[in-house]
Amino acid sequence: MKRLCAVLMLALLAGCGVDGEPIAPSMNANVGAGPHGVSGSAGVTVKNGPLSVGWGVGT
Repeated sequence: MKRLCAVLMLALLAGCGVDGEPIAPSMNANVGAGPHGVSGSAGVTVKNGPLSVGWGVGT
């Protein structure tokens, strides 16, 4: 849980522009239907040069 909070705080810090130019996150969402029912997923990625941090959830 502490790691998740740390990653979210760093993403917020990078996104607000305190440490330089603001970074716009990219977001995606997927919904699929198959023989086992409906599934979904969502994710957020923040990229700055060669560094890319992503977080996602799915069902």
